[in-house]
Amino acid sequence: MIEQPNTPQQPAPQAAAPFSGAPLEASSTPADTSATAISAASSEVPVAGALAQSETGEVRSGATRAVQNLADAVRREVAKAVVGQDEVVSQFLIAVLVGGHVLLEGVPGVAKTLTAKALSHAIAADFKRIQFTPDLMPSDVVGTNVFDVQSAQFSLRPGPVFTDILLADEINRTPPKTQAALLEAMQERRVTIDGEGHPLSSLFSVFATQNPIDYEGTYPLPEAQLDRFLMKVTMTYPSPAEEIAMLARVHAGFNAHELASAGVQPVAGAASIEAARSAVQQVTVSDGLLRYITEIVGRTRNLPALTLGASPRASIALLECSKALAALSGRDYVLPEDVKAVALPVLRHRLLLRAESEMEGVRTDDVIRSVLGAVEVPR
Repeated sequence: MIEQPNTPQQPAPQAAAPFSGAPLEASSTPADTSATAISAASSEVPVAGALAQSETGEVRSGATRAVQNLADAVRREVAKAVVGQDEVVSQFLIAVLVGGHVLLEGVPGVAKTLTAKALSHAIAADFKRIQFTPDLMPSDVVGTNVFDVQSAQFSLRPGPVFTDILLADEINRTPPKTQAALLEAMQERRVTIDGEGHPLSSLFSVFATQNPIDYEGTYPLPEAQLDRFLMKVTMTYPSPAEEIAMLARVHAGFNAHELASAGVQPVAGAASIEAARSAVQQVTVSDGLLRYITEIVGRTRNLPALTLGASPRASIALLECSKALAALSGRDYVLPEDVKAVALPVLRHRLLLRAESEMEGVRTDDVIRSVLGAVEVPR
């Protein structure tokens, strides 16, 4: 089933605000990478919540301050439709600014579709949705050429990938051939139909959802394909207070299918997104932080708890997402806290646990936190 769109001077630099959670301690001794040690270390390096924060009292260039203002405006609009999920919205914004794709995992009913749809509405982006099923064909995704009897010519009937924001709902419920058609579009930002290439939108981003509790009749994405997603974002249940606020909105007449009636207005467009992307590219990264990113990713390749570590593509994603987070915070330079804050969503789907580690209850997030605790933070 395919859903069609609803159509002066700068202040002197000050010390960065402390990162949310205990700081990482420098370590001069090899890290204990056993499954037990990983489980124990996982609670010592809290990183969740940092994405929604913004440091104050820091030097802000005009370009990155504009990115921060744009992001704040988008968050306000999305909040009119989605209660809570602030960190998820920030991660979505990072993906849009980097031009990457998101693998979105959460149980049914936690507003995965609504969040993506509200974001696209707030940035005036075209939005389409595909419900992936076992009988979905590649042509249902990318489109096909149709013969016109009157003109005696073939004409292109574009598929739903010809959009800005594409929600690929339950991507693991369609066969590998159809998955591959979408992943080619994600990687190349173009599709080939009957030997002819067709470019996609410059804003093209895929938000692919998965249900973490129901794998019967599914086609899990292989690791090589998972690696092409910029981030894996997890959506959890709302807090009791957020759920009460959600019920109050529904009781007052909120309709998730009519975002305009809920007051969600476009506050950005393609030009402003492109300008924000240019500002992100200008964010400064020190040599020490480049080494920090390299060491974090490199350590995942030698852990006994893993059969597969992160690839160089993960290093690039970690760098780009850190720069985007710095810009969202109004800074034109990256801090170690930016790297730590995006490490979980960037790396969690790129690591493959050994069977023994899984049986001991170790999760990939535990491994990432353990690595962050073992790598010395640049000063």
